[in-house]
Amino acid sequence: MTITINEDLRAYIDPLTEGEYAALERSLLSEGCRDALVLWGDLLVDGHNRYSICQEHGIPFNTVQNQTFQSMDDVHLWMIDNHLGRRSVSDFQRGILALRKKEIVSARLAQAQAQRCSAEPAGAEVATQSGADPVLTREAVARTARVSSATLGQIEKIQKTAAPELVSAVKAGVISINAAAAVASLPGEKQVAAVAGGKKELRQVARQVREARVPPKPEPAPPPSDATPDQLAIHRLTLLVAQITEERDQLKKKVQHLTVALAEARGGQ
Repeated sequence: MTITINEDLRAYIDPLTEGEYAALERSLLSEGCRDALVLWGDLLVDGHNRYSICQEHGIPFNTVQNQTFQSMDDVHLWMIDNHLGRRSVSDFQRGILALRKKEIVSARLAQAQAQRCSAEPAGAEVATQSGADPVLTREAVARTARVSSATLGQIEKIQKTAAPELVSAVKAGVISINAAAAVASLPGEKQVAAVAGGKKELRQVARQVREARVPPKPEPAPPPSDATPDQLAIHRLTLLVAQITEERDQLKKKVQHLTVALAEARGGQ
C-alpha cells in the first residue's frame, strides 16, 4: 500500500507535545493501532502520528477511505471538525481552528455567490442574494470553538499581531489568552522581550498595558473664590468621594489580578 504524506497537511493541526507523543507511543505498543488511518486516495488525512509510530515499531494498522472529500478544503474542514470535538484541545487551539473554518466557509460562500450572480440575469440578482446562505457570524464561530465572543476576538488579535514567541507561550500555557491579547498590542520586539522574561514578566507587562488603556479621571473643579460654606463643604465631600472611589477601583484591580493569577496557576497544574 502506498501512503503519501503531505507536509502542509501534517502541519495543519498543531503537533502533539513530547509527552502526548510518548503517551500515544506507549498505547500503540501495548494495545496496537485500534483506530484506522483516514485516507483520501493515497493521501494520509488523519493519523500522521500513529502512522509514524507504527512504521518505526512495525505495528500493523488499518486504513479507511473517506469518500466524501471533493477538494482540499473538504479535507481541511473535516480535520477541523474532527479536532474541535476532542476534549484535549485547548481554548486557544479551538479558537484558531474555528477561525480557519470561518475563512474556508466564507470564501466558499463568496465564490458560490459570485458564480450565481454571473449565471443569473440582472433581474434575478436580488432574489439570489436573499436566498444565499448566511455568512458565519462571530457568535456562531465562538459557539463552534466553545469560547465566548470576547475570547474569540482576543484569539483573532493574537493570531494577527502576536510575535511567534508570544503565540508559543500561549500554546504552552505560560500566559492566558486575555493577557496575551494585551501583550500582542505592543511592538514585536517588546513582545519577544516580555516572553524572554518568563511568566512573571508577561503578567506584569499585560497588567501595564491594561492600566495604560484606562483614561485618566478628571480632577474636580476647585470651588470659586467667593464660595459659601455650603459650597466648600460640598467640595470637600466631592474630593472624599473621589478618593474612596479610587481606593475601591484599586481594590477591584487587585482582585482581578489575583483572579487571573489563580486561574493561570490552576491551569498550569
